[in-house]
Amino acid sequence: MADSASAAQEIAAGYETKGAALELGSVVIDGKVDPGARVRIPFATMNRHGLVAGATGTGKTRTLQNIAEQLSTAGVPCLLADVKSDLAGMSRPGETNEKITSRVADTGDDWQPTAYPVEFLSLGGGSSAVPIRATITGFGPILLSKVLGLNATQESTLGLIFHYADGKGLPLLDTKDLRAVIQYLTSDEGKADLKGIGGVSSSTAGVILRALVNLEAAGGEAFFGEPEFDPADLMRVVDGKGVVTLVELAEQAANPRLFSTFLMWLLAELYEHMPEAGDLDKPKLVFFFDEAHLLFNDASKAFLERIEQTVKLIRSKGIGVFFCTQLPTDVPNAVLSQLGARVQHALRAFTPTDQEALAKTVKNYPTTPNYDLEEALTSLGTGEAIVTVLSERGAPTPVAWSRLRAPRSSMDAIGPEAVSEAAKGSPLFGKYGETVDRESAYESLTAKMAQAQAPPPAEEPQAAPPAEEPKREEERDEPGGLGKMFDSPVVKSFLRSAASALGREITRGVFGTRRR
Repeated sequence: MADSASAAQEIAAGYETKGAALELGSVVIDGKVDPGARVRIPFATMNRHGLVAGATGTGKTRTLQNIAEQLSTAGVPCLLADVKSDLAGMSRPGETNEKITSRVADTGDDWQPTAYPVEFLSLGGGSSAVPIRATITGFGPILLSKVLGLNATQESTLGLIFHYADGKGLPLLDTKDLRAVIQYLTSDEGKADLKGIGGVSSSTAGVILRALVNLEAAGGEAFFGEPEFDPADLMRVVDGKGVVTLVELAEQAANPRLFSTFLMWLLAELYEHMPEAGDLDKPKLVFFFDEAHLLFNDASKAFLERIEQTVKLIRSKGIGVFFCTQLPTDVPNAVLSQLGARVQHALRAFTPTDQEALAKTVKNYPTTPNYDLEEALTSLGTGEAIVTVLSERGAPTPVAWSRLRAPRSSMDAIGPEAVSEAAKGSPLFGKYGETVDRESAYESLTAKMAQAQAPPPAEEPQAAPPAEEPKREEERDEPGGLGKMFDSPVVKSFLRSAASALGREITRGVFGTRRR
């Protein structure tokens, strides 16, 4: 018993911090919990990213809730995907019961029921939450290719289509705009426009158009349009607490490729537009990627490379990213190596594939004399996890079997009516509640095609032009003659066209998303 207590305290010593930290729970040794041996994550390392993994029903969602609560209390906003509508209770204080009382005693936590400022968002319209949209132009070709399930060749063609629309000043606001551009570029007139920079084959255009139709049939077109969501609205603090933004995704459960890629779009927007922050005492925002395996499934090489680059570099913007999934092997090694905090809930080892994943998971942790990790990972109870994080000096902390503390907000669903009431009372509802459909590529190209198909007007006989007066000698020799050349209607028209073309060019970031 003394040895167990000593080991628990030795492990806890590796989690001691000089600065502020959030508490995950208490150390477990030989099945005994030491409430005085705390497991912490320094706020200063929360932008070094993290992983929360484990089988279904092991407590991953409550771990995310626990971390988000403490971030909010520290004034750090965060975003979570609420895939099963079981995080909405964060807007209400929790209620004590026998399980809570037992967990509080185990972890030595000074638990108090607490509500947090919560913002409810949803993809597109038709939901009870504040609708959130992106324009096709802003979403970019790489992310849209992931949503549409395109291969590398088709993704390249889509990039060409975006390049054409950007250069011609054709706003792609929704799916009908993209459809109009594709149809135009496969017409005779459109093919001439692309001469010299490649073309769009009819077969590839057909694949992209069919994928768009399937997306629209699944309701995905409601996400694309205006007003486009401004990521700055995620960075809010109310009464000293960071706002917890919940993206309600229960209605999009049948379209996981869309919502996982949408979350990546939000992260890419933050990466492109947030200023460099350097080393901070606490992050500016923490971004939680639930069901992270959906992001990486069937992803192209280019897509994976851009995720890796974003995760590597966004830390310097003061933003932390936590991936939540069932197995660490769901996350590519290049991304996994960037995740400083590891919170591993129980794993199952019922099949040879499970056993192989278990062995790989063990290799993600430092060696420890205190636990047999293969046995521990299959023996963890609900709300327990194997943990290692980065200390304040940047070194991995000792591996700790931890019993995690209970969330202070409600763990119950609150129902769509309550979500709707909260959303309509939000200042964001007035900003994003109504769709705006301004003139864009669809209207411009429809008018252009109609004009091209109209019969030419009958020519009228022209009078003979008046004889040109000879230019006076003083005009030919006038020093300001060059200025008069620029007054020419022809030159003015050319300059206007050139300036307009330059103004229309859109600079794109790491994911092909538009830089604002």
